[in-house]
Amino acid sequence: MGRNNQSVVTEFILQGLSSSWELQVFYFLFFSTVYAATVLGNLLIVLTIMSESRLHSPMYFLLGNLSFIDMSLASFATPKMIADFLSERKAISFEGCITQIFFLHLLGGAEIVLLIAMSFDRYVAICKPLRYLTVMNRKMCIGLVTLSWIVGIFHAMSQLAFTVNLPFCGPNEVDSFFCDLPLVIKLACVDTYILGVFMISTSGMIALVCFILLVISYTIILVTVRQRSSGGSSKALSTCSAHFTVVTLFFGPCIFIYVWPFENFPIDKVLSVFYTIFTPLLNPVIYTLRNKDVKNSMRKLSGRIFKSSKTDHNP
Repeated sequence: MGRNNQSVVTEFILQGLSSSWELQVFYFLFFSTVYAATVLGNLLIVLTIMSESRLHSPMYFLLGNLSFIDMSLASFATPKMIADFLSERKAISFEGCITQIFFLHLLGGAEIVLLIAMSFDRYVAICKPLRYLTVMNRKMCIGLVTLSWIVGIFHAMSQLAFTVNLPFCGPNEVDSFFCDLPLVIKLACVDTYILGVFMISTSGMIALVCFILLVISYTIILVTVRQRSSGGSSKALSTCSAHFTVVTLFFGPCIFIYVWPFENFPIDKVLSVFYTIFTPLLNPVIYTLRNKDVKNSMRKLSGRIFKSSKTDHNP
């Protein structure tokens, strides 16, 4: 990717979350634990769904892909952030910065489409139960997941199409722990108002519109569920509540940050931490706590792994 010849900035300095050494040591230990739990939790969900035949259904297929995206979303910037807590100079190359922006929007765009797909899956299962297996067949599920990655790639490329050629000639300090597009474009040596408006239309407004559509979708689903009183409806209500909780946790911070990219609020750092680190951790927690099938399958898988490990150590 080429850059404008006026550019003299070859790296950016990440200001991180705090300048206090004591807090940085605490953050290093805390976020190392959170990151490990996030990766292990989502990996366990993926392995459980792959290994347990009773979970080979459209809903769990989409859930497994969501866990993979969450695991990736937690990994695009968190390892560097953790390493930077023990580093005096928190620098990242221009190419590294662009790479972070690319993966953030790739994974974010893919997750938005996947969350819509999961909403569609629940809508068909609850509102059109007799047509569920016909509509949500294997081809449809693979198509939805493929579409999510295609949309993510195009969204990421659209965000970088103009950014990579912006002239950066100083300052080069990014007020965050990773390169986020609204903060990076403010450092360009040209007026970025039009680019900011473009970013609102492609990131903030898309997230807002998708969130509103998801709210309407789940409202229709919940109205349908409330008209029933069977145990299956109770289980459907629990599943949809978990899905909607995940949707709210993901979209809330994204909408706040990207709908107002021209203003930098102190809470932006907190929200960035939330949707890049905590939300990927909360997703497996929410789904496992609210889903008996997943919990039981995890126990079986853990038991098999423990039994196999014990057998290997005791020939």
